[in-house]
Amino acid sequence: MLAAQATALARGDITSVQLTQNALDRADATQPTLNAFRRLRRDVALVEAKDADRRLAAGERLPLLGMPIAIKDDMDLAGEPTAFGCAGDYPVAAEDGVLVRHLRAAGAVIVGKTNTPEFGLWPITEGEAFGVTRNPWHPDHTPGGSSGGSAAAVAAGIVAAAVGSDGAGSIRIPAAWTHLVGIKPGRGTLPTPEAFNGITEWGPLTRTTEDAALLLDVLAGESRFRAAADREPRPLRIALSLRPPFMGGVRVRLDPRVRGAVVEVARHLSALGHEIVVDDPDYGLIGLTFLPRSLAGVEEWCAAAPDRSLLDFRTTDTGRMGARLAGRALRLSRASHDYYQRKVGRLFERVDVVLAPTTATPPLPVGAIDGLSGWRTDRTVMAACPYAWPWNALGWPGVNVPAGLTDDGLPVGAQLLAPSGGEELLISLTAQLESVLRWDERRP
Repeated sequence: MLAAQATALARGDITSVQLTQNALDRADATQPTLNAFRRLRRDVALVEAKDADRRLAAGERLPLLGMPIAIKDDMDLAGEPTAFGCAGDYPVAAEDGVLVRHLRAAGAVIVGKTNTPEFGLWPITEGEAFGVTRNPWHPDHTPGGSSGGSAAAVAAGIVAAAVGSDGAGSIRIPAAWTHLVGIKPGRGTLPTPEAFNGITEWGPLTRTTEDAALLLDVLAGESRFRAAADREPRPLRIALSLRPPFMGGVRVRLDPRVRGAVVEVARHLSALGHEIVVDDPDYGLIGLTFLPRSLAGVEEWCAAAPDRSLLDFRTTDTGRMGARLAGRALRLSRASHDYYQRKVGRLFERVDVVLAPTTATPPLPVGAIDGLSGWRTDRTVMAACPYAWPWNALGWPGVNVPAGLTDDGLPVGAQLLAPSGGEELLISLTAQLESVLRWDERRP
């Protein structure tokens, strides 16, 4: 864990070179089975670790100095391509993106870029360009997506923390399916350019709330989230919401195992002194503000692909739909954003936080969308993951908390959701819940 690594490095119990070599060795050992990484920076990472050891010996201290970290392959890292899950001859990035600059400024050693499906489209991490990324808890199942490589790398103990991105649940879903804490910050929390027309944010995947808060501080260039993990929240009024938003005719069935796990989290929150009420956000037709922004963003990535013919047909079809929605529909989508924030926000006049399932099912089996048409693919993934995407449309923060394992060892998760500016409250509540559930003690 990051906090433990920082203590060990400061005391001289271990070196950054040793930590980094261990991470690279674990990555190599698990790559044939888990396939978490698209790119590994074996030589460069060790050079960076050696420099970190020199700085540590000189007394320098930074939040992540000498600690190995993984990033998702949708982040620009100088000298590496940003293929975002796709095949083709992508050029190497000329410079680091802003979040990578923050990681480097905090002293992190970036060991590699993790796998993601094409342009982050699906809640699984599989593709022609890199194969199948598997779940360390149960290799016949997906770790989720689209930040599945980052989640697999942390869950398997390759690195203590990784960065993912979340445009429709892509941090929270893999966190749920690999027993991790995953934070999607609210829009504007991180200093990133607008991505996918404002629905995508980047954030941490870790085993503990403390580590997630520390990494979020680094990404944001702030120092308030780690402190929130040490604060007890006041007694809160929490809405237990099991009803998914309208999904355009797709039938959603909440798996009883997931339902039971989320209700059990509610019981623990009640025992901690919080008031639990059954209430639901009034989502209305919030998909009307989400889809044009999402699909138009896919088309932007399709248009930038070195060879569009190498993309999955479902990706190119999605991009073509996005091109048709990129005009008036996208403008109307943006114009309706404030309306849906007000509509859903009325719930927060009655409660402080929403507790909901992160997904409707445990992890999907590997190959769940192989050979499906575009529409059948959409129906499959929408039925499994209907709960996360509205918070991307709203631009508000959400945290996945591990909610336990099914009888056959598959992780499931629950979301804690808040309105704009609620990151610190969610982190405090998550840390309090972790003190009772001790999810960091269970490992695959």
